[in-house]
This record gives sequence, C-alpha cells and structure tokens, in this order.
Amino acid sequence: MEGQVVGGMLRLFHSRLPRLRAGSLQDNPRDPVKEPEKPQEHCLPAFAGGQHFFEYLLVVSLKKKSSGPDYEPTITYQFPKRENLLRGQQEEEERLLGAIPLFCFPDGNEWASLTEYPRETFSFVLTNVDGSRKIGYCRRLLPTGRGPRLPKVYCIVSCIGCFGLFSKILDEVEKRDQISVAVIYPFMQGLREAAFPAPGKTVTLKSFIPDSGTEFISLTRPLDSHLEHVDFSSLLKCLSVEQILQIFASAVLERRIIFLAEGLSTLSQCIHAAAALLYPFSWAHTYIPVVPERLLDTVCCPTPFMVGVQMRFQQQVMESPMEEVLLVNLCEGTFLMSVGDEKEILPPKLQDDILDSLGQTTNKPWTSEQLNEHVSGPFVQFFVKTVGHYASYIKREANGQGHFQERAFYKALNSKANRRFVKKFVKTQLFSLFIQEAEKSWTPPAGYFQRKILEYEEQKKHKKSREKTVK
Repeated sequence: MEGQVVGGMLRLFHSRLPRLRAGSLQDNPRDPVKEPEKPQEHCLPAFAGGQHFFEYLLVVSLKKKSSGPDYEPTITYQFPKRENLLRGQQEEEERLLGAIPLFCFPDGNEWASLTEYPRETFSFVLTNVDGSRKIGYCRRLLPTGRGPRLPKVYCIVSCIGCFGLFSKILDEVEKRDQISVAVIYPFMQGLREAAFPAPGKTVTLKSFIPDSGTEFISLTRPLDSHLEHVDFSSLLKCLSVEQILQIFASAVLERRIIFLAEGLSTLSQCIHAAAALLYPFSWAHTYIPVVPERLLDTVCCPTPFMVGVQMRFQQQVMESPMEEVLLVNLCEGTFLMSVGDEKEILPPKLQDDILDSLGQTTNKPWTSEQLNEHVSGPFVQFFVKTVGHYASYIKREANGQGHFQERAFYKALNSKANRRFVKKFVKTQLFSLFIQEAEKSWTPPAGYFQRKILEYEEQKKHKKSREKTVK
C-alpha cells in the first residue's frame, strides 16, 4: 500500500502529508522490492490482538478562512495529547495530523451551514515514509444544536484494519456527543487502556453515561480476520456480479480503476471490498478510498491505482488525460470507460465458477459475516486453483533461502487457459510481493489461504481415489 509517492501526486503537499499508499515504480515487478513495501490485508495487515485499539481520536471542524468565503478543515480536539516526544516523533506526528483534515473533508472548501445532514461513515489510509500505515475511521455528522450549522468529523486513527468494529466504536462516540463532548473522553480512555482482542474474541468496556447509568459495551472481533475490514453489501447493491468480476479481473492485472459515487460511505466500502477480493494478494500501488479535491490529478498517473472520487468531480475526471482506465459509476451501476477486454482476462471455466457461486447470494438472508464469506470464497478458490501449488516450486538452498521456479510453476498447470492467465499474473507486483515473502519462509503460512489449499488438495485426492474405484 506503500513506500513511494507516485510522481507529482503530492507535489503541493509533500512537506505536510505522510506519503499515501503508493506502489513501487520499478519497471520490472520481479526486481527486489524494498522492505517497507509490505502489502496490507485486503490490503490491511492481520493483527493477533493485544495492542492498543487506536492512536488518536480527533474532531475535525470547518473553520472560515481569514479571507474569502471558503472554509478550511481544522483539528479542534485531539485525544490523547502527546508530550515529551523526540524530535523525529514530533515531526512525524505533525505530518500525520497535518494530512488528516484534508481526508476528513475531501469534498473541497465550499460549504454552507445546514439544518439536516445524513451522517456518513468512511475511512482512509495513509502510509508514512517508513512504510507504516495509519487508517482513519471517520463519522461525519452535524453537531447537536438548533439552526444552520456546519458538519464535523470524528476521526479515530489506528494502525488496525477492522472497519466493522470501529464503526461500532464511532456509534458509541456519536451517542456520547449528543450529551456532551466531555462524556466521550472517559469512554475513549477506557478503550485506550483495553487490549485489542484476538480474532473471535470479545472485549467488554464499562462506561458511565449521565442519566443512563453504567453501560457494558461488548466489542467482538470476527473469527475470520482477513475479512474484518470489509462489507460486501454495498458493492453488491451498486453493481452486478458480472461487473464485480470484471473489476476483479482488472485489479488482478494491476490496471487503473476509478470508482465514482455520491456518498463517502459508498465509495469507502466499495473500494475496500474490491481490494479485498484480491486476498491472499495485496494491492501494492496507489490506493485512496476517497480522493480529496486537491489530489484529483492522481487519475492522470501512468502507474496502477485504485481510487474513489465523489460524483461532483465526474466531469473533471472525464476531462483528465487517462490511459487504459476502468471508470466505474457506482450510482448508475455502469462502466463509463473501460479497456474492452475485461471479460477475456480470466480463464472462462474459472470465471463461470465464480459467477455461479456469486449468483446464489441474491435471494438468501445472509448475516454480514456470512455474506462476506460467501462473496470472498469463490475468489479465494480461484487463486487456489491457479496458484495454490506455489509452495512446491520454491527450491531452497542449505541456508533456507528460497528461489521460485517461475517457468516450472506455470507449466505445471494442465489447462491452457489457466496457464495463459498465470503467465501474465506472475509478472505482477501482487504476485511478486507474495512470492518474496514465501521465499523467506521455510513453510507456508498457516492462514486461511493455506487451509483452502489443503482442502482443495484433499478433494482432488478423494476424486482420484473414487475414479480408481469405479475403474
């Protein structure tokens, strides 16, 4: 998600912004990749538990500029206030806090006071120069009161990717905000002192609310941590399964993808969901769920990107010089621009398997976790069938260093269609980063993907055994 800034993207803000998630600009993706460029789970990393929930709670408000009618987003509340930082730490904090307001109000600076405003929950990802990531979980709403007023944003900054859990935390923050900002502090202090739970575990917080008494708040982390930052429901509401498959195909070949939508919540959820389809691989290029107005030149970058843009900037995007881009209108459920070969990228048989599985999601009452698993499953299975044999083609020296046998790897596939696809896929940075990690490890990681590989291999063994018995 990381490391280097795409050329020119942050020219105006280079001194203030932590570097955004941007991929390597190397010509050859099989060249060595710098250590900090380690990808995220869905693009965000998995966490075993035990660490702090968050680093900061911020309130970002709109303040009128000294000249002109425009407003500027400004941090008006910060918890905790950090003191006695070393010079390097202080500079890093200043860069981080200087960048966040821009992403809390990516719509621009032209605002008017409102009496009604639908709350929006969204997130953004910032990557610092050392490769460390910060995720901002945001709730934008109107402050309590009467008469016209400007919206504000509660932003929880964390290095942990778990959108559903932080959305529930923001619900609790909003509930306390309706009473008094002072009531938020003890809740967040209790949260900060609690350890982040391991997958499938629950942490319970005790919180006092005036006039309501003591409340016990349970925060449960999903058992399957590789999907805990994702909600596929928005993507399924906006697009057909055929369109989702074409977006997946474009992402697998690391193309440029732009999502357009009115709401920040829709943009944020859909782009996270699209990136999550790549599991166990991770998008390693420019990744901005909601592009601020002042960074719209991102869409002109010649390198791969996956970005979200608000519909109000559609014309500006359409008039920008872009090459080979998939432009997705989430409001209308259409592709405004495409390369034209999206339906031919994936092997036909495996493409049909995904469509058949996804077609079953439309008429069933799924829970959020069931839906996430059901949508993600066919894509994981796709990678199991195409590249799940990777570990057998890493040859090791006496010192344990592995070397991937690329040619033998793709020639081991019986299907010509699968082989053609994999010959292209092994040249991507998605695959290169994955294999570089695998070359360092003596054994495959005991994660969800490895479980699915072992299950698939067992199924093949049973199938062969049955065929022998029949003969």
